[in-house]
Amino acid sequence: MRPYWVGRKPIINLIRIFVIGICSKTMKGPLFYSKILLFGEYGIIKDSKGLSIPYNFYNGALKVDENPSQLAINSNESLKRFVAYLKDLNKDLVTFDFETLQNNVDAGMYFDSSIPQGYGVGSSGALVAAIYDKYATDKITVLENLTREKLIKLKEIFAAMESFFHGKSSGLDPLNSYLSLPILIKSKDHIEATGIPSQKTDGKGAVFLLDSGSIGETAPMVSIFMENMKNEGFRSMLKDQFIKHTDACVDDFLKGDVKSLFRNTKQLSKVVLNNFKPMIPKQFHELWKKGLESNDYYLKLCGSGGGGYILGFTENIDKARKSLKGQKLEVVYNF
Repeated sequence: MRPYWVGRKPIINLIRIFVIGICSKTMKGPLFYSKILLFGEYGIIKDSKGLSIPYNFYNGALKVDENPSQLAINSNESLKRFVAYLKDLNKDLVTFDFETLQNNVDAGMYFDSSIPQGYGVGSSGALVAAIYDKYATDKITVLENLTREKLIKLKEIFAAMESFFHGKSSGLDPLNSYLSLPILIKSKDHIEATGIPSQKTDGKGAVFLLDSGSIGETAPMVSIFMENMKNEGFRSMLKDQFIKHTDACVDDFLKGDVKSLFRNTKQLSKVVLNNFKPMIPKQFHELWKKGLESNDYYLKLCGSGGGGYILGFTENIDKARKSLKGQKLEVVYNF
């Protein structure tokens, strides 16, 4: 199958422009999109493979309004704290035009976003990408030759920036949002933009999102994971089972080997249910088991878990919809 993004420029990046409103006090910047980490949650912390794709259903942009809403005011207050944090970052890593940034924030700039917060689809990542794109000096642009070294540098910059929101960040979400391209993580020091197989719009197989109806917070979930990592048995499970099946799923997805993908996704779903229960909202424990027993669908974490979205894989979307009747199901990719 021809990879959907191979040989194509990220067109959205080529047409990004600033939109200036009729009123001089209203401005809106370029759009930055949400993302979905198909595979690699938690594992990439310990050098597993990972695959992250843009999800254009949600997006956000920096904006200034003449008559801001309360949400805009709240976002602006958060931006003020973020700017203060950025001023303390290592100047050898990244520098910003703080005079312009501070002036814009003082004028009421906020992040106008449809990306749900705490849902594992990169709300803070899109904001980080937007700030870097507009205010970073000597920035790495999306139009230049993105070598592995430049991607690693970008990821490092974004990790430092996004740590303001999560305490610890891989930098992957902002990188995906900034490039608007699928990102393949082969290891901590080996990442690359990649292509994924073209979607079959009439295909029965699908990747979908389930809405848990609650917000998940990344920092507490990562703390639980790091505490579990002190246990030798958990570390062995992560290496011998979780990372093994995660790596296999990434390889299968990129090759378009759907049968092998679903075999490995089922195994990964089992491992997550047995070892990552605190990250799975309680109301989904039985649904998780039901999918494994019926083979109608398999569930996995979407990001750090604890709430937000849950990611699902099915070979037959009609069967999955029947089995998950009453759940908010949103298809994001068809096989």
